[in-house]
Amino acid sequence: MRKCTRKWILVVGARPNFMKIAPLIRAIDEYNRSCQSSLVTIQYQLIHTGQHYDLNMSDSFFRDLSLPEPNAHLGVGSGTHAEQTGRVMIEFERLLQEEKPDLVLVVGDVNSTLACALASVKLHVPVAHVEAGLRSFDRSMPEEINRLLTDAISNYLFTPSPDADENLKKEGILQNKIFLVGDVMVDSLLFNLEKAKKSNILEQLNLTQKTSTGHCPLLTAYCLLTLHRPSNVDNKGAFLKIITALTEISKRIPIIFPAHPRTRKQIEIFALQRYFINSSPHAPCLTPQTCGIHIVDPLGYLDFLKLMMHSTIVMTDSGGIQEETTVLGIPCLTLRDTTERPITITHGTNVLVWNDTQKIIDESFKIIDGRGKNGKCPEMWDGKAAERIVDILANTL
Repeated sequence: MRKCTRKWILVVGARPNFMKIAPLIRAIDEYNRSCQSSLVTIQYQLIHTGQHYDLNMSDSFFRDLSLPEPNAHLGVGSGTHAEQTGRVMIEFERLLQEEKPDLVLVVGDVNSTLACALASVKLHVPVAHVEAGLRSFDRSMPEEINRLLTDAISNYLFTPSPDADENLKKEGILQNKIFLVGDVMVDSLLFNLEKAKKSNILEQLNLTQKTSTGHCPLLTAYCLLTLHRPSNVDNKGAFLKIITALTEISKRIPIIFPAHPRTRKQIEIFALQRYFINSSPHAPCLTPQTCGIHIVDPLGYLDFLKLMMHSTIVMTDSGGIQEETTVLGIPCLTLRDTTERPITITHGTNVLVWNDTQKIIDESFKIIDGRGKNGKCPEMWDGKAAERIVDILANTL
């Protein structure tokens, strides 16, 4: 019988997508290598919408994750949600009409996810959504709208955890569209652990102390912080409630803050610079005795992973970091009042603290004093989610 080639388009738009698409590309390549006797060969194109338009940071993540160069870059750039979504749809529709793929695979919950899914189904191209079924039940979050709509129109829904399956069923999604496969973010994490261990970011930030023999550097205890959501940084009152807690915590443990550009902008707009210490790998001002909140430039994936692996506490308003800390067994305080990843609370190391100043302080001090929450890694978070996805799609399509 003659071999059949299936053309897939894989979409990335922003940094969180890169970590999710990398294991899928590896799984496709491995499928093509190991299934030479199969009747199906997968030919894929990687399309970057350009929703995340900092090319230096994009290049850094592509390099760290060993991603191939995109076959096309749509270059949509910034704008309002409607402008960005509309531009992605227009450009992606043109590409679909030229390429005529058999499948479009989208990941996560950014504007590009919804825009490419919608353009595809309008042209009757099947859509697979990876990381489907996650719900915060907070419709003020743009990501929640993207999740709901993408799941409603996709043909294949690949979920990371049982709660995501239940969310989809409650929304009337047919069971034969839902596949529990595990978490592709965990795939990337486990695959890159050894590479991350070789990062020298700890030395660059002066977070190590050599022993008397000069061997086995001792680590300075520190907290790792990420903060970028509009609900936290675009409202001065909410931002100050968090900063007040961080200032108190940083009297006991230094806080390392790789700051998102929009967060830096809000710090300047609200004139909050006095609360932060500017540091960099080229001019580290940390010592084991140095406390305070240290702003550093955004980091690549491997450097950030190395910092996270060795942190005492991680504080974040990001989604994926809640999962990564659960896998690594690192205590996580999520600066939000809801999470679309409740399994990180029921099974993992995550605690919701929102912008409650006293709760942030209390939970942090518990961790510093050795009384933090323990957790365990959820079932199927084993680094093989991408393999399951590719096998299902190759056999079903």
